Amino acid sequence: MRAHEAGALHGEIGGRGPAWLRTPVDVNALVPQLWPRNVARGPGGALTVAGLDVRDLAAEYGTPAYVLDEGDLRERCREFRAAFPDADVYYAGKAFLCRAVVRMIAEEGLFLDVCTGGELATALSAGMEPARIGFHGNNKSVAELTRALDAGVGRIIVDSFTEIDRLSALARERGVRPKVLVRVTVGVEAHTHEFIATAHEDQKFGFSLAGGAAAAAAFKILDEDVLELRGLHSHIGSQIFDAGGFEVSARRVLALQSQIRDARGVQLPELDLGGGFGIAYTTQDDPASPHDLAKRLRKIVDGECAAENLAVPHLSIEPGRAIVGPAVFTLYEVGTVKSVPLGTGGDAADGRAYVSVDGGMSDNIRTALYDASYSATLANRTSAARPMLARVVGKHCESGDIVVKDEFLPADVQPGDLVAVPGTGAYCRSMASNYNHVPRPPVVAVREGRARLIVRRETEDDLLALDVG
Repeated sequence: MRAHEAGALHGEIGGRGPAWLRTPVDVNALVPQLWPRNVARGPGGALTVAGLDVRDLAAEYGTPAYVLDEGDLRERCREFRAAFPDADVYYAGKAFLCRAVVRMIAEEGLFLDVCTGGELATALSAGMEPARIGFHGNNKSVAELTRALDAGVGRIIVDSFTEIDRLSALARERGVRPKVLVRVTVGVEAHTHEFIATAHEDQKFGFSLAGGAAAAAAFKILDEDVLELRGLHSHIGSQIFDAGGFEVSARRVLALQSQIRDARGVQLPELDLGGGFGIAYTTQDDPASPHDLAKRLRKIVDGECAAENLAVPHLSIEPGRAIVGPAVFTLYEVGTVKSVPLGTGGDAADGRAYVSVDGGMSDNIRTALYDASYSATLANRTSAARPMLARVVGKHCESGDIVVKDEFLPADVQPGDLVAVPGTGAYCRSMASNYNHVPRPPVVAVREGRARLIVRRETEDDLLALDVG
């Protein structure tokens, strides 16, 4: 939403009549922190990205489509590199990965995290230097680990005792000594959705710190001396705005570093604090800049190392959403508009408009899965019509098929209009599905007045090609 919290939309704000008549909302405004940096409104009112009119993009590539502002993405890469000049910045590929994005982040000097064989294959096929790849995952298969070793992946983040044994056996067979980090579950309660909080004890990732498994894993690797233990890894979750969780995590992980030093006389040279840095999906979100993040994290690490009498380790971070999330918006076409009363009086004028678009939960599952909030705007024109409370919904056979729960759109929005939803670069295309046999949308990269297709639209032939029955 652009101006108000959802809870304020349904009440009266002085005077008589429905709230939308008395709420000062400019439905044509673009709130800068919600949109890619090269998005604006053109002279005719339509959105432009890097100088290209979205109506032309829709005509050429169809809708729905993910539109990537390549200049914005590259600038965010540079900002993280500048903010963390003495650290390794790993782009978290799970947010969104394709060969073009691999090349973009490599050209901007970033490392890359992958967490499956498919992501690794994408990275290698795009020419990513294997030594600059880190391999995550709680259940890496023998085939995946074999491919990582044969490719020369720079580091593997081990997640279980089974994986340590599996990787050690493969390393012995090949006569190699891969670099590893131990993923530590630090018991931090991150202020985010339950499904994307990853540092509390009762979940699948990592070795428990409180239960002693993390220390046991580190000692096992050191004692067996097959794998090269470089350091510890902690990731507390995603879409996090509060630095307090990182402070607690760093304190606990560095205390384990101190314990390892005292027990084995080894000071581990690296520390990875993960990612999960939040972005603005609505005006209620206030993300920190990379510079502020770097200042806070460095202060935390320096302070805890001094307290533990440790040399400051080489730091790694893993932004994914914070780089690609704000750089993309999804462009839809409106199919139907339906008014539904909200009050007991049955007055549709004091209700909500359901604006149905030609995509939905198959291209953005986050609203249904995480109760995520998004914003939206009329994209093909501006409007002088009154604001109306709208819910942008998809075309799928689910009542939970909601893209934007609450937003003010102009009351004259109609079939054929274009609607744009910002902040869809992370976990939208990467989690997209073919629910209801809907082909997945394309990804169109725009830079300096030129557009190019980097992931093509799926077709019905693509869907049927897999159906061998």
